[in-house]
Amino acid sequence: MIHYSASTAVNLALTLLVLFSLITWTLIFAKGWLQWRIRQENTAFTQRFWQAADLPAAEQIAGQAGGALARLAKQGFDTLRQMGERKTLAGAGDRQVVMERSLSQQVRKEQHKLESGLMLLASIGSTAPFVGLFGTVWGIMNAMDNIARSGSSGLEVVAGPVGEALLATAIGIAAAIPAVLAYNYGVRVTRLSVAEMERFAHDFMNLACRAEDKRD
Repeated sequence: MIHYSASTAVNLALTLLVLFSLITWTLIFAKGWLQWRIRQENTAFTQRFWQAADLPAAEQIAGQAGGALARLAKQGFDTLRQMGERKTLAGAGDRQVVMERSLSQQVRKEQHKLESGLMLLASIGSTAPFVGLFGTVWGIMNAMDNIARSGSSGLEVVAGPVGEALLATAIGIAAAIPAVLAYNYGVRVTRLSVAEMERFAHDFMNLACRAEDKRD
């Protein structure tokens, strides 16, 4: 009869689950700090940007500020400059179309930054319970093997392997729950941030196009 070594297989499962948990909490703190910083930077930038006297003053504010909205504004001002020079294909075409395309591309770049790490959280949340289940199944298989070899079903025979199995299940669930919650929260915050950037891009595009029309 094959002897299943619980000490190796279950310990590997437990080690993997602990690693999952460490990665999850590292991402939670890192993403939480990043989202807090972005909110602070965006709030400070928008207050200064919309109080600017004209576009040159707003461009100077954008150049000195940080954050997603500031980078979006910088991209918009760069596009305005390219359209004014008309020396590249990027600056050719209808003003509104060119500006909308440029700002949309920058929004997508910022969205990718916000989404970084979310897929890893989703993967951990979906796989950690199965890793724990693997440890559980292996521990039970080892318990059954011990019973068959010893011919006894006493508590001392099955307690150790079953205890390892239950521990693997518990740690698997403990690793999955915060990963799933963090993923769902991260997706929601990302959607709200993208919506904020799209509103800013729309307002900036209207402001810039009106300013260019006045120049003409």
